[in-house]
Amino acid sequence: MPPTSPQAPGSIRLDRLRGSMERQDYSARKITALTVNPGCERRAVLDAAGIDKSGLAARLGPTAPFGQSPFAITRQRAFEEQLKANGYAELITLLRAELEVPVAEAAVADLNTVGENAGWWPRAGETRRLLGAIAADHDARVILDHPVLTLNVAGTNAYLVPDAVSHRIGDHLYIVVIKSFAAVDGQADAGKVAEAAKQAAVYVLALRSVLSGIGVDPTLVAEKFLLVLPKDFANRPYGRLVDLRQQLDAVRHQLARLGRVEERAATLPPEATLDLSTDPRTGHPTVGTDELVHTVEALPHLYGPRCLDMCELSRYCRDAALRDGDPAHLGSVVRDSLPGLASTAAAYALARGELNPSAAQEEVAALLGDAVRLRTLRLAGGAA
Repeated sequence: MPPTSPQAPGSIRLDRLRGSMERQDYSARKITALTVNPGCERRAVLDAAGIDKSGLAARLGPTAPFGQSPFAITRQRAFEEQLKANGYAELITLLRAELEVPVAEAAVADLNTVGENAGWWPRAGETRRLLGAIAADHDARVILDHPVLTLNVAGTNAYLVPDAVSHRIGDHLYIVVIKSFAAVDGQADAGKVAEAAKQAAVYVLALRSVLSGIGVDPTLVAEKFLLVLPKDFANRPYGRLVDLRQQLDAVRHQLARLGRVEERAATLPPEATLDLSTDPRTGHPTVGTDELVHTVEALPHLYGPRCLDMCELSRYCRDAALRDGDPAHLGSVVRDSLPGLASTAAAYALARGELNPSAAQEEVAALLGDAVRLRTLRLAGGAA
């Protein structure tokens, strides 16, 4: 059975919103997406409630392919299995090369299960126990395979699973992130490396949070992580240390901006539901599409073109922005330059002097008017 998350205080409303569907747990990828767009209450509530956003998007309308391809997932798993073979022999080799660790081998604690239990609680408990032992023993040589870490995200507990945590190296532990995109001649796709770094920053913050919770100095966790990639399209591993200080500051700041999602969910009508289950007798959805739309629309959202790369509901939100003339569909720069304006039509009317601005719109109306005058002069070949 897949692991299940325990009931957290204050989560009853979020669970009711999900209905009878299995909870979709947090991941580092989800959290980095939240921190990129912290003002989107819709995504924050959906993720905290564990809603299957892909399934919800399919019910709301046409969707486009999203996420990793099956081929990429298979390649990732095969590469991970190769690294883990023979007691993480190849990973230890990379650690020696990158960190000059004079260690030929280390024990591996497999935390994918504890006994026969794959639930979050026993795995998180065993992770804490091992981290306490490692922190107390400077010479500990134990690699943690898929440890379970916890991090408070908008008032709810997120259970996060990095690929590995290195054995203690000097005064530090290192997060290990394994990806299947290649490093060719020592260079990898900059965008993919940046995304991996954001995810690693989430893991570092989670690991530090766990250490703080057991009375261990959180600075034991390094501000760098080991990124492991296939070398030159082969399956031979290549590793390099990546500095995380900038990403840590950014993720920490954005997490602090997220409000408490239980408070947001409490504003929904009592009948609000996003239950995607089907009636076992008829095979029909238990909740109609109109009801789903009503609940989704009750959650304020903040759309921007970057959402297309990060959120399964992005096309639904984009279509709504286009339909309503929301300035957000032109990008965050335009959206943020037109505060208080719900549509591009209103911006055009203010710019042309066809609409009297409210007190809150006077400043943006003046800026729009100046822009129109400058454009008119430029087109006429004159000077301002």
